[in-house]
Amino acid sequence: MTTVLQRPQIKIPAPDRRVRRERRLTWIARHSIAIVLAIMFLTPVVYLVLLSVMTSQQALTSDYWPNSWHFENYVRVFQVTPLPRYLLNTVIYAVAATGFMLLSSVPAAYALAKLKFRGRNALFLTVICMMMLPPQVVTVPLYLMWAGYGLTGSLTPLIVPMLFGDAFCIFLMRQFLLTIPSDYLDAARVDGCGEWRTLIRVVLPMARPGIAAAGLFQFFYAWNDYYGPLLYTSENESSWTLSLGLASFHGVHHVDWNLVTAATVLAMIPIVVVFFFAQKAFVQGVTLTGVKG
Repeated sequence: MTTVLQRPQIKIPAPDRRVRRERRLTWIARHSIAIVLAIMFLTPVVYLVLLSVMTSQQALTSDYWPNSWHFENYVRVFQVTPLPRYLLNTVIYAVAATGFMLLSSVPAAYALAKLKFRGRNALFLTVICMMMLPPQVVTVPLYLMWAGYGLTGSLTPLIVPMLFGDAFCIFLMRQFLLTIPSDYLDAARVDGCGEWRTLIRVVLPMARPGIAAAGLFQFFYAWNDYYGPLLYTSENESSWTLSLGLASFHGVHHVDWNLVTAATVLAMIPIVVVFFFAQKAFVQGVTLTGVKG
């Protein structure tokens, strides 16, 4: 009669309460700075949301928590101001300006990063100087030029200049394109690709993080731009963007802080959603990680 020997089961003791507590405290200590910074950034946003659901009387007090919740404030915002029109103008401005900027800045950045020609360094230095030039310096001549064409009072003076590129975005994408090995481009040229085909078929797929970062920078700038719409569209309310509309809304309804904050929350939601879905590409482009593999 044979006996079957069973392998003894080794029981791993579960960590006791002391060990779990030490691990929890260690995790908190390692992430303490991040936790403090997150609280600092989230506190104003949370208070803004709470303020938007208060009554107009309580919004003027020092209370931090609503006595009663009034979500109808978000409905009233659409009744007292043409917020959909402001939102449409902002989307048109941000999307068109970003598209035109990428259309013109990507070839410029590619030329400065990968093409060898006389005067390339001087041209790049010019881009750096343009990036440091305050926009207020050229405000008067540009306004007179657009006024001469009768285009003031619209978003055209803010969108059309993006066809000539943006200095900061050219600089950002040029630095990213420098991390792409030139061997890929040389192989494409050997296979018979011209510069435009090399740019479209080889460079663009490899430079998606850098292009996404530059596009998001331009999109965020256009979405939050107040100076440009105030300068060119202040006399035509039908062309106002969200930033200009919120400023005027604050001036008209300066007592109804609950409505002002409700309109601000509605203006923040689209940009938060865009950044939430594009944050991975944005971080990769900013850190200039380059190409792996």
